[in-house]
Amino acid sequence: MLCLIAAAQSYVLQPQPLVSRGAVAAVSRSGPVVAAVAVDAKTVKTLRDATGAGMMDCKKALIESEGDMDAATESLRKKGLASAEKKSGRATKEGIIETYIHTGAKLGIMVEVNCETDFVAKRPEFQELAKSLAMQIAACPTVEAISSDDISADWIAKEKKIEAASDDLQGKPEQIIEKIVNGRVEKAIKTKLLLEQPYIRDSGMTVDEFVKGYTAKLGENIKVARFARFTVGGGAEEAEEA
Repeated sequence: MLCLIAAAQSYVLQPQPLVSRGAVAAVSRSGPVVAAVAVDAKTVKTLRDATGAGMMDCKKALIESEGDMDAATESLRKKGLASAEKKSGRATKEGIIETYIHTGAKLGIMVEVNCETDFVAKRPEFQELAKSLAMQIAACPTVEAISSDDISADWIAKEKKIEAASDDLQGKPEQIIEKIVNGRVEKAIKTKLLLEQPYIRDSGMTVDEFVKGYTAKLGENIKVARFARFTVGGGAEEAEEA
């Protein structure tokens, strides 16, 4: 009997924690405890390898997205773009010139990509970016310029005049014609701009967003300075940042 009493006295129910050790609990003064999803180190590392963001930023993004890798990646990408905008005014006097020869050796691309320091220019990630841009240019035969700053006002005026004379616009109200013409010209301009093209390996982002992602990842302003397209029997076509 004494043994049973002693055993009963030693068996005391311990209070169980509301949140597991791997989870983070957010306590609101005016509301109940809210438990966030547990995030393991392996998942955080996977996101970090994919985005280049810091470990704490990756963990925070995963917690906020309740473990959704795609949502966490998108959140970090948007924050990266904001970070890239802050760096866009910095001088870019270093960089590399990358080349790409397409299968069959009938098409060649040369592109200059600039950054702020020689240290970043030598990093494999930066060199991979330059190679990807060269391949992008090869895959986009309509591209003739880098950004809208490189399109002349004379060209825009000429295109508007041509579009306004289109047979399908004759007889329409002037305001309607102007709206349609502007839309057509803007669409035509986009096909000519490298930074406006969908990225060949992820059509969900533009080339501009792709480059800004590397700006956030490497911590320096990155610019596509100029490129040239060479075709056998066709000479060279060049484009330079305005």
